[in-house]
Formats: sequence, structure tokens, C-alpha cells
Amino acid sequence: VQLVESGPGLVRPSQTLSLTCTVSGGFITSSRYWWGWIRQPPGEELEWLGTVDSSGATYVSPPLRSRTTISRDTSKNQFTLHLTSVTHADTAVYYCAAADDGRSWTLPSEYRYWGQGAQVTVSS
Repeated sequence: VQLVESGPGLVRPSQTLSLTCTVSGGFITSSRYWWGWIRQPPGEELEWLGTVDSSGATYVSPPLRSRTTISRDTSKNQFTLHLTSVTHADTAVYYCAAADDGRSWTLPSEYRYWGQGAQVTVSS
């Protein structure tokens, strides 16, 4: 399974960040995998943001629930992270990743396949 993130590298404060993950070698509708977004701010640990399962149901980290949605386009085999009202604290490398079904998908260490990461900087 291969994953590639795409989106803007620079976002202004208060705007919405949207990042898309394009998947190949597997289908986002497959029950074999759960598809997640994870980020790593500078000098900090990996942080799980949210996950979408094969049916399209989404699960979002509670602290981010009011600002985060995950959508998908099954025709393009893509899923997208939307993070509203961004601040400097949202500056990070953002990863999309895939975990095998049955794993603990709130834990970054449980994800087996990873994109290369996308640097996102929030700055005016």
C-alpha cells in the first residue's frame, strides 16, 4: 500500500487546512485497512488526529473534534483531512497512514503504511 499526501505547505491563521491522501495498492473501501491522519509538530511526539474506516465512518481525536472532519472520494481512492481555524500550534508534518483491521488505530505506532509526510506551516 502506498500513500501520498498533497496540499498547501503554507496556511494563514484562522483559515482551513485541507490535505488529501491518495492511496494505491489498496482500496479505501477495503475492510482490511483503517485510514488515518497523524501529525508531528516540531520537537513533539506523533499525534493521532482521526481515522476513516472502510464504510466511511470517521473517528476524530476529542481535542480536535470541533475543528476536524475527514471526507473521502472513493472514485479517486482518496481521503481528505479538513482542519478549520488553524493557529501556529497546527504547524507540523502531517502524515496519512494505513493500519491493519483490528489494530488500535488511535495509536500512531499501530499504522503499518505511511505517506512521506507533508510539511504544513501556519503563518501570516
